[in-house]
Amino acid sequence: MAAVLRRGSVLRLRLPAPVWLPLRSGGRAICSSAPRHGDSECFTPTLSARLAGLSYPELQQMSREDPDTFWGSIAQERLSWTKPFERVQDCDLDKGQVRWFLGGRLNVSVNCLDVHAQTHPERVALIWERDEPGTEVKVTYRELLESTCRLANALRSHGVLKGDRVAIYMPVSPLAVAAMLACARIGAVHTVVFAGFSSEALAGRIQDAQCKVVVTCNQAVRGGRAIDLKTTVDAAVRTCPSVKHVFVAQRTSSPAPKGDLDVPLEEAMGRESADCPPEPMDSEDPLFMLYTSGSTGKPKGIVHTQAGYLLYAALTHQCVFGYRPGDVFGCMADIGWITGHSYVVYGPLCNGATSVLFESTPTYPDPGRYWEMVERLGINQFYGAPTALRLLLKYDESWVTRYDRSSLRTLGSVGEPINHEAWEWFHRVVGDGRCPLVDTWWQTETGGVCIAPHPAEDGAPIVPAMAMRPFYGVEPVLLGDKGECLQGPGVRGALCIKKAWPGLARTIYGDHQRYLDAYFKPYPGHYFTGDGAWRSEDGFYQITGRTDDVINISGHRLGTAEIEDALDEHPAVPEAAVIGVPHIIKGEVPFAFLVLKDGEQTQEVILKELRLLVATKIAKYAIPDHFLVVKRLPKTRSGKIMRRILRTVAVGGATEPGGGATEPGGQAGALGDTSTLDDPSVVTEIIAAHARYMEEQKKKKKSS
Repeated sequence: MAAVLRRGSVLRLRLPAPVWLPLRSGGRAICSSAPRHGDSECFTPTLSARLAGLSYPELQQMSREDPDTFWGSIAQERLSWTKPFERVQDCDLDKGQVRWFLGGRLNVSVNCLDVHAQTHPERVALIWERDEPGTEVKVTYRELLESTCRLANALRSHGVLKGDRVAIYMPVSPLAVAAMLACARIGAVHTVVFAGFSSEALAGRIQDAQCKVVVTCNQAVRGGRAIDLKTTVDAAVRTCPSVKHVFVAQRTSSPAPKGDLDVPLEEAMGRESADCPPEPMDSEDPLFMLYTSGSTGKPKGIVHTQAGYLLYAALTHQCVFGYRPGDVFGCMADIGWITGHSYVVYGPLCNGATSVLFESTPTYPDPGRYWEMVERLGINQFYGAPTALRLLLKYDESWVTRYDRSSLRTLGSVGEPINHEAWEWFHRVVGDGRCPLVDTWWQTETGGVCIAPHPAEDGAPIVPAMAMRPFYGVEPVLLGDKGECLQGPGVRGALCIKKAWPGLARTIYGDHQRYLDAYFKPYPGHYFTGDGAWRSEDGFYQITGRTDDVINISGHRLGTAEIEDALDEHPAVPEAAVIGVPHIIKGEVPFAFLVLKDGEQTQEVILKELRLLVATKIAKYAIPDHFLVVKRLPKTRSGKIMRRILRTVAVGGATEPGGGATEPGGQAGALGDTSTLDDPSVVTEIIAAHARYMEEQKKKKKSS
């Protein structure tokens, strides 16, 4: 028996054939003129009936001055409730208390699946872009709902109850999405672990969460290679007594090693009903937790809850990227990261979108993979990482231009501040200079985009490589070293947010004090992002990097990201990472790690030009004292440069992985937690290069 729910309605009765009344907003504000270079093609959708007709400035004002009306009206209309909420919020950042839509009950999977399966059952929910081009699989909302219900029933049949934790260690696939939604349907809490982490890293997360079940595949397929997953899971669960069952799906025909805990997933689902009554969940019940690595200590399980997270993911998906009904949304992130949670799964599906699941790599089978896919699938919004863009811009532009990209309307970047060269290439070459490019700033903890060029007023400019505008209800402030609020334009400081918003994480699993200490203790009454920012003369925000990536050079505070941007502008430098190292006179000086393109120029000439470039773009004091050319930079599997590893190497505190600092994928040591490192061998290369460099410096000093 299925429940009849309406968007903004209360559960009334149960019938075999439920009817859903979607309250979908239409309306698109047309810009007064064609967008100029860098200008914003603007969309002002109707967020709720109560807010209909309000302009962007009016919406911004209401979201800050009357958040109860703003968020309450949107939540009431856009989400399906089994019990209406009684109070919009109860938040106190002085206490680290964040609670939204109190008293309300709903089910996230219903909002992502049942609503759309009832009104548009054959609408495509997911396009699985498998590793081999041209072999995509399309999954409708009806099919995804059926798979989710069967999987949810299989979990229930094996003892998974509301509140139990379930680890998901799977490649990007419709079945992985169904596993996430199946947990949501029965009230279990999922923790997705990127299917590339070592067995030790996986075990640490399972142990911390006390997971009852693991859902995995025999193998993953990526870049033309099959990667064993089941063997990793088997090694992990040997030290995880909480795990009672391991559900194993078959991604390939290769047989998986058998274990005593194994349950063949497809067989288990085949025995279950395609109808699974959803568990009504309190707005503040946990939905999922996602582990992020700190510079020291064990990874922390960031907890997001039901209604607030879902609403914020859906609203940012619509407003930041200009999503319209019928669009194909292409977010290239893995579901193992927060970007995949918010903008591959929950945000798009809550909005009834068609979401692309990208299983492959940007260069397989060739550097045109992304753009061939855009043409073949008709992607309207493309959301990718700067690290992938920097990789691709090294290749000839013909890899892009040979494909039809006319379907694209919005481009987006995520993961780290995008440098100017990558921004210009992305906008000019990929977007033909016509697509708005939104450089988004947000974090695992924020749940969704907090600062981005969109939404904005009609015809509002977009400044290249700048996040720019806070989202509705997000009030950023810049604070000084003593906690003072830095007013006016042209100032730099610690980026904090002074009021809670629905998407903010609620706690760190099992360690609420760590949550308070990390995010609310540094600047009482504010959420501390850990990032620094600069406010421009126009009041826009530029992220300058982590606050621990700020160098104090002879009293001059300078974000390493600014130096990196200058270095990246040189045509011979596809990637650069800058960290600060101690200096006996200046306090700190910049140390630059460079990846250089093969070319006719000598390294000596390039370094001379780089010094001049930094002096011209910033100042002479910003010129790095050290330049170390390396083959690769250490990155997480999501593409972020691990600068703290570079810092440890540069100050001489690192040994090779396995040589006393830490084992690859192991616990924190001299190098800190390296479980998220994509390829541990890169550390060995950099340590060796640094040793040679320091030896050369000693010889130069002796000769002088």
